[in-house]
Amino acid sequence: MALLPALRRLRAQRVVLASASPRRRDILTQAGLRFEVIPSKFKETLNKDDFPTPAAYAVETARQKALEVAERLYQKDLQVPDLVIGADTIVVVDGLILEKPVDKQDAYRMLSLLSGRTHVVVTGVALVRCRPPGKLRQGTDGRLGTDVTAFHEETRVTFSALSEELLREDKAGGYALQAQGGMLVQAVQGDALNVIGFPLNRFCRALASDPDPDDDPDDDPDPPRGSGVAVEGAQAAEDPDDGARRGGGGL
Repeated sequence: MALLPALRRLRAQRVVLASASPRRRDILTQAGLRFEVIPSKFKETLNKDDFPTPAAYAVETARQKALEVAERLYQKDLQVPDLVIGADTIVVVDGLILEKPVDKQDAYRMLSLLSGRTHVVVTGVALVRCRPPGKLRQGTDGRLGTDVTAFHEETRVTFSALSEELLREDKAGGYALQAQGGMLVQAVQGDALNVIGFPLNRFCRALASDPDPDDDPDDDPDPPRGSGVAVEGAQAAEDPDDGARRGGGGL
């Protein structure tokens, strides 16, 4: 498995990221991937109690996000991407999935729960290959056919003990490892990019182990030179699940 061969398979394809998360966009862009940004409109109303694990919940949410974008593009102009990438990142502590706080008091409560403790950041990822009617593994009755590869990545994060002042500081709400929020984090065990919002290494391994059957392995032997990102609309709003959902906001 290598990064560049995995990306070469996508170079001639239309790839869509079903998220407006600027952090996910940055991670994939810096890796050299060329893609469009079309945020999903999937309403995250799944019942967490219906899933055996938090990871299963995150994976299904990611799958629904990607499928919504694929179907919407197909219904819109009958032109679908080759690959839609969906992702959903959550924080889990004591088996409890922490959602985006509703207000500052809720953010304070959640950060207090994480203070001085180790929690798990879980990102579910779904790779949806689109198969329009007339192509391999096509749908029936004019419906879009899809092949879904899904996985999740887990990273253990330990917070330092947070002072009362820091807990109540507005900026303490969202801890971005690459920004001021990094001062909350004492240790990270696992993929740090997963905490920021997207497990790049696991993504590339998934591409390498499950190549698109329509690809020609000898096509385009040179590695990508730069990358391109097209964002639907003039400016995409920040994804509410940008990074892990936790007390005070996204990673």
